Amino acid sequence: MADSTTTAERRSRAGFDLSPPNPEQFRALVKNLDDEERRVILEHGTERPFCGIFNEAKEKGTYCCRLCGLPLFHAGTKFESGTGWPSFFDPIDRDHIAFIRDNSYGMVRTEIRCARCEGHLGHVFNDGPPPTGERYCMNSVSMRFVAEGDPLPDELGRGAPEGEVTG
Repeated sequence: MADSTTTAERRSRAGFDLSPPNPEQFRALVKNLDDEERRVILEHGTERPFCGIFNEAKEKGTYCCRLCGLPLFHAGTKFESGTGWPSFFDPIDRDHIAFIRDNSYGMVRTEIRCARCEGHLGHVFNDGPPPTGERYCMNSVSMRFVAEGDPLPDELGRGAPEGEVTG
């Protein structure tokens, strides 16, 4: 009999399976990361400001986790923060983001990670625009972009689209 604590499916309000990848799936996901993606996503690094491919992007679509493909943000929630990193004011579903207290570099911040694979995404700050007042400051290498109308990624073979990306 399977251990229900490791195989139980956990779904977000948007309907996406948030159960983590198993060790074999995780190894397959990280196998194709380049050095910069590994440094940022797995080692909680930060890309240099004003160099990310999504910093000035304006196309319609969905920004997903680079590692596991979980949808994170609609392009319509992206805004110009002037910080040098792609910034968003509202995630697709707050269940898709894990919020972690970060005391590194003598600061108290909130790190954000993918709730499914735990890949480092960036940090969230309380200086964003209405309606949330939040600024999700993202690393471009932590995301992939899916143009409006294109299918969402199904990196874990869970039958994407698993839920609904509305908006």
